[in-house]
Amino acid sequence: MKFNPRMPLMVFFLFVIFQGHAQVAAVQLHGRAERIENETVLIGSASSVSFAFTGDSLSIELESRDSQPHHNYVSLELDGVYLKRLKIEKGAKRWYTIPVTGKSNHRLVIYKATEAANGTVVFTGADTKILGLPSTQSRKKIEFIGNSITCGMGNDTAEIPCGTGEWYDQHNAYWAYGPILSRKLDADFLLSSVSGIGMYRNWNDEHEKEAIMPEVYEKLYLSKDSDKKYDFSFKPDLISICLGTNDLSDGDGKKPRLPFNEEKYVANYIAFVKMIYTHNPQARLVLLTSPMISGEKNATFVKCLERVIAAFAGDKTHKPIALFEFKPMKPNGCGYHPDREDHKVMAAQLESLFKKLLDEK
Repeated sequence: MKFNPRMPLMVFFLFVIFQGHAQVAAVQLHGRAERIENETVLIGSASSVSFAFTGDSLSIELESRDSQPHHNYVSLELDGVYLKRLKIEKGAKRWYTIPVTGKSNHRLVIYKATEAANGTVVFTGADTKILGLPSTQSRKKIEFIGNSITCGMGNDTAEIPCGTGEWYDQHNAYWAYGPILSRKLDADFLLSSVSGIGMYRNWNDEHEKEAIMPEVYEKLYLSKDSDKKYDFSFKPDLISICLGTNDLSDGDGKKPRLPFNEEKYVANYIAFVKMIYTHNPQARLVLLTSPMISGEKNATFVKCLERVIAAFAGDKTHKPIALFEFKPMKPNGCGYHPDREDHKVMAAQLESLFKKLLDEK
């Protein structure tokens, strides 16, 4: 057999390829995300990839990917401590260095800070050996369904002030009420949320051009333009629904807006709950109002949710549906959204009820 001078180089590249596959296989995925060959694709708000590693240095390879290239953001948590929000520049995948100090054994979690509408963040590996993590199957699980509030839109102004940059430059799903509450309760979580979306209409659309939540919920990418189905492998013990802020909104005040249609809202909500039960019949549901709505609108909101719950009063198959009313707040984030501290207040209000519901047998 003749010696091939190119053989060592070929072996090296094969090693790199196999190592990349091994790295992706070793990581844990949470939220709306998927593995595609040697890539881990983060799709929804606060979807995450996590892994263990040993050493005092780390670089990770990430890419912001969309049909129209633009930047994205991820939030980093090292050994249970929040590090920072990292801007993932548009274009080809790049290496990003993560500050590492202290003990030799570490756990990194990379959360997508932006939402599904911003495209995906793709993780392709690290410059160190990735170690597997223990299973979290025994932990309680919560799904948070909602709109921009649930996404964490406009809540992080530490680096980019409101009114500057892109509309998503203040997104940080890590500091949304759902992830904050889940960390407090030591629960795994999933965010199924889209900014501006509603139950029968959206913030500035009478369900003419834009899809509503019941139309995108079963799609992995939460988009009417995607045919890929969500597999519902995440089996939540508790499902929280916070939709109605946009249905009840007056839009931008410029585009014609019809009066709120209580009958359409309630009918769509009931049908949506039935859809949820087809995928997660074991889950306990809790319907939330909005801290952004008060006065007569809130009274209408509560009445609608009570009608939805009443429609399932005779349901002996599923667990009773709970109702939670937020206290009104004056939000301090961008575009009349809660900021990080406001989200902490929301999480604190929900904590006792969610703990009680998760502890039920």
